[in-house]
Amino acid sequence: MRYLDIGTAKKISKIGLGTHQFGSPEWEYGEHYAKREAHAIVRRALELGVTLFDTAEIYGIEANPLALRALVEGVALTDITRNSGFGHGEQILGQALGENRGSAFVATKFYPTVPVAALPEQRAVASAHRLETPCLDLYQIHQPRHIAPSRKIMHGVRALQQAGLVSEVGVSNASLDRWRAAEQALRNRVLSNQVGYSLITRSAERDLLPYAESHGRIVIAYRPLEAGLLSGKYDRDNRPSNRARATSPLFMPENLERLRDLIATLREVADVHSVTPAQVALAWVIRHPAVATIPGASSVEQLESNVAAADIDLADDEYYALQRASDQFRPVPGPGFMSRQIRSLSGASPTE
Repeated sequence: MRYLDIGTAKKISKIGLGTHQFGSPEWEYGEHYAKREAHAIVRRALELGVTLFDTAEIYGIEANPLALRALVEGVALTDITRNSGFGHGEQILGQALGENRGSAFVATKFYPTVPVAALPEQRAVASAHRLETPCLDLYQIHQPRHIAPSRKIMHGVRALQQAGLVSEVGVSNASLDRWRAAEQALRNRVLSNQVGYSLITRSAERDLLPYAESHGRIVIAYRPLEAGLLSGKYDRDNRPSNRARATSPLFMPENLERLRDLIATLREVADVHSVTPAQVALAWVIRHPAVATIPGASSVEQLESNVAAADIDLADDEYYALQRASDQFRPVPGPGFMSRQIRSLSGASPTE
């Protein structure tokens, strides 16, 4: 395993574990997965040197598809704390870490709502209780695109740091301006910005990655495999049945067809290293010195495969060949909320 040298109390592994699937109904893994497989995955991750475990208070929420998509876009249509399943993902991770939580760098997220009445102090205490930890290693402000990390929120987070309940502070899905504004309001470093980053989604390269590298900050890359799109398992004749994937415009037949050249390049590089396309895609993401990534895992075997990607050293020509193939991919957008994200992949400015 490789680790970031960023001056944190606990080391942060370059490949972590994203736990969105822990308890989230849209992944359709079920309670058996939550009670058994998730625990086995966490235990094995710790054995392999993984320290970064990412969750959020909204992971596990049960809601209709419209409400879930609104959450993804940063708009809470209801009081999310009253939704069934609120905090369920944190609870599963806390139970799975058990007595080993002291060696884990646990990151969770606070989701601002309108009006900003639920103070982060209250929600952080609840998150720490569910995660069974006396200190949240990283407390992130979730989705500040539509609701800026106001001074009221950041003052509350600063109080949490002073009280010792929060070690480091981060943002998630923030523009560079909002990342800087959060830091100014906190009057301390905002260590991280968690954003989508992969061979498909590369907007972070414009300003977030240069800022992180030059200022001793980090980018935590979620969806590094784009929900399995970069695994090479899917094409227009073999589309996913899982609801979370099947409803994504990226998995439309036309986009799967357009992806063929990038997948072919991934396979060529993978053959040279005797690894899988998914492992090459992960190795590409973490090659940047300021990036850690948090792929999910549906099984212990997938977790082991993800972690092994840390051992892959891509040559310069391989790295840039993948980048060129990525440049050629132009996805077509689908209807609704997600079309804005698809348009952003092609370089358009996302709507804030």
